Amino acid sequence: MKSKWGRTGRKRKRKGPSGTKSYAANRSHEWQYIQLQRWLKGRGFQGRHLRAAEFADTGRGLMATRDLKPGELIIALPETCLITTETVLQSYLGKYIRLWRPHVSPLLALCTFLIAERFAGDCSQWKPYLDVIPSTYSCPVYWELEIIHLLPAPLRKKALEQKTEVQELHTESLAFFSSLQPLFCDNVADIYTYDALRWAWCTVNTRTVYMKHTQQDRLLAQQDVCALAPYLDLLNHSPEVQVEAEFSKDRRCYEIRTNSGCRKHDQAFICYGPHDNQRLLLEYGFVAANNPHRSVYVTKDAILAHLSPGDKQMPKKWALLKEHDFLVNLTFGIEGPSWKLLTALKLLCLRPEEFTSWKKVILGSFISDANEQDSRELVRKICFHLLDETSCALKEISLVRSKKIFDADAAVHLALVESLRLEEKKILHISANLLQNEPSAGPTGAAGSCSFTEQK
Repeated sequence: MKSKWGRTGRKRKRKGPSGTKSYAANRSHEWQYIQLQRWLKGRGFQGRHLRAAEFADTGRGLMATRDLKPGELIIALPETCLITTETVLQSYLGKYIRLWRPHVSPLLALCTFLIAERFAGDCSQWKPYLDVIPSTYSCPVYWELEIIHLLPAPLRKKALEQKTEVQELHTESLAFFSSLQPLFCDNVADIYTYDALRWAWCTVNTRTVYMKHTQQDRLLAQQDVCALAPYLDLLNHSPEVQVEAEFSKDRRCYEIRTNSGCRKHDQAFICYGPHDNQRLLLEYGFVAANNPHRSVYVTKDAILAHLSPGDKQMPKKWALLKEHDFLVNLTFGIEGPSWKLLTALKLLCLRPEEFTSWKKVILGSFISDANEQDSRELVRKICFHLLDETSCALKEISLVRSKKIFDADAAVHLALVESLRLEEKKILHISANLLQNEPSAGPTGAAGSCSFTEQK
């Protein structure tokens, strides 16, 4: 039976604090994992220290069968187990990809191969691996628009762009898919559907490891750095662990070495990178509780809503912020407003007689007590505005849930939005408390039907 959920079929909201014991149910005796192990062994994989298990807090993952020491090699997956663009070009698809113009992208080549192999079913030599790949994903590209619109504005924009990207990829690839008709008895249009491409796109986007390849002149000149790594991709993410991951050219294996160690019967983790929860949800389809990188993004519109409209220097100020890369990654975090956000607001709050000092602001210098007070008041207003917005969103989520019956997939998607919003509310509460204690005039709540004071 195929796994249904997420990157590794996980429930994916870690409930306990760091170090909390996660109880696991061994799944390595199940038929699909027995078949996968046999298949991997036939290709030279000798993994003995990890086994598939179901964890109470993260869902499916890999459990250590003995203590793993820091610096120990925990997985060495032979090259013959990997799916790369070279795998695709050496397959029955190779001649069709070589002949097609314009060139096929590395991403489309991998997606095309995955769809064809899944359609082949029992005839596919990759069947043991395909049988443990999720049949659906919880990334926003799978979500209903009604749920996407409940996301914070920056993530909502990216989620809509993600859906458009996959839709356009399918539309633009229809002619190429049609050229593959000689390979199939069935109508190729019934094989390379939008749903099939969305599944393959998410499989590549969520499960591949970084592996640099020689640029293929038979493919579009894009970055070709992805490899699907069976079994290895059962490892879940934790921001608290450190690993070394790379393809060894000498041993022709993709290797994972733990720098954190792992106790027997605990879950072995890898780290996907220092990603905040918006990035994790967009790219991987989960929200990590207690993520040290969690943050709330501040948009230009959120800032504009609290600026004086009479500042004639404002266009020049925005231009300077853009020129010096101060219009992206403006955030509130678990330690309050970021330095980048405060610096941007200080520049925007420069009074006419102070404007010539804008370079000093960029460099982090003090300008005046007035500028400090104005920028602090502005950041307070923005924080309280976002708190109101988040509280209203949580109310709307509850209302939507009470008025509409969702299927199982949509219910999970709605729960993910709620988890993200709750995490962001915590961050904004922390920032609000910090800012309340600043020696300046008290903030005023944002206008609207929801007010922060009602939510406290």
